[in-house]
Amino acid sequence: MAGIPHDHYEPKSGAEQWLHKRLPIVGLLYDTLMIPTPKNLNWMWIWGIVLTFCLVLQIATGVVLVMHYTPHVDLAFASVEHIMRDVNGGYMLRYMHANGASLFFFAVYLHIFRGLYYGSYKAPREITWIVGMVIYLLMMGTAFMGYVLPWGQMSFWGATVITGLFGAIPGIGESIQAWLLGGPAVDNATLNRFFSLHYLLPFVIAGLVGVHIWAFHTTGNNNPTGVEVRRTSKADAEKDTLPFWPYFVIKDLFALAVILTIFIAVVGFMPNYLGHPDNYIEANPLATPAHIVPEWYFLPFYAILRAFTSDVWVVMLVNWVTFGIVDAKFFGVLAMFGAIAVMALAPWLDTSSVRSGKYRPMFKWWFALLAIDFVVLMWVGAMPTDGIYPYISLIGATYWFAYFLVILPLLGIVEKPMPTPATIEEDFAAHYPTKTTPAE
Repeated sequence: MAGIPHDHYEPKSGAEQWLHKRLPIVGLLYDTLMIPTPKNLNWMWIWGIVLTFCLVLQIATGVVLVMHYTPHVDLAFASVEHIMRDVNGGYMLRYMHANGASLFFFAVYLHIFRGLYYGSYKAPREITWIVGMVIYLLMMGTAFMGYVLPWGQMSFWGATVITGLFGAIPGIGESIQAWLLGGPAVDNATLNRFFSLHYLLPFVIAGLVGVHIWAFHTTGNNNPTGVEVRRTSKADAEKDTLPFWPYFVIKDLFALAVILTIFIAVVGFMPNYLGHPDNYIEANPLATPAHIVPEWYFLPFYAILRAFTSDVWVVMLVNWVTFGIVDAKFFGVLAMFGAIAVMALAPWLDTSSVRSGKYRPMFKWWFALLAIDFVVLMWVGAMPTDGIYPYISLIGATYWFAYFLVILPLLGIVEKPMPTPATIEEDFAAHYPTKTTPAE
């Protein structure tokens, strides 16, 4: 697909021309900042800059924290306390790092759901979507391994439970689990491996973020209407777009400033609100916590993992068909990863010819239920495994899969979308009509 027609960087001075022939870095920055951007983007398009800030924050604070951290089971907990008590500003660095992870996931969930609502995964942006889902998976892995590093009770037992899931894989599960742990159980080898990967993966994520940005700079940005920017001529493209600088940069920076105000307030006044008190108790393999709970951003998928117990009919059916190979534990693992996989397959599961949910009346209701379902799963994932909670988890998990595998494909067939604007310019003019002064 041809790019959106626009002015490209042209070096003027001799020094600029010399540099541009050898390393066109200035041209790359110019084309990035001046890229034509649909001028009707709403406030849901500000999460990209928040995510970029979070990545930089996590890397910057993480680099300083590892200067004082000791990845050894006998010293890890004490080294974290050393950071909190003895290192200048150490408590603030750690609280910014820990709460930065929460802001990271808060922003990425809004970023993902915005893409699901406005159809940002549809052609020609399928690769952009897939790269984004890979980034999300790496974020989950990085956050999980980072949660193990303080070596508190919840760190130790969370690692025990999650790595134990891989042991449920028939045949090769125990070998994979031992490879992950570096031995038969969570111990010093596990901590060292998780520390190494937790430090490495953010740089892999940073590289993939570059690919993600490059991908949508190639295809162009989606927008609330789902209508593509006109590429017939530079004049038509200019009617649909504005340069990223200064218009969207200033808008994004304003939104970032508001979000950071709230973030700094959380870090300063309630830094442990999203944490678990058991993680301020040093890890003890002989004392199991009453209720093992992962971080809040893992809870929806943790609820799906726990929803499929041995007395659920679909689990019993699959167990019978596979001659006992797929038991309840393995089925739960498949469901947990499958819940993410079906999101990644959205470009091929959505059969609607209309990209944006803004013009799909039936879709809006089902999507609203999906958003509510995600919040319910998050809540029930933190609840005990008795009483009514397993039934709520099962209902929530069922709807999650039904939305992607049944509802989304069928809506493209039975739904009658509303008319979409012919151009982005038309949509923009409808929301921001030009005021004209009457002739005297």
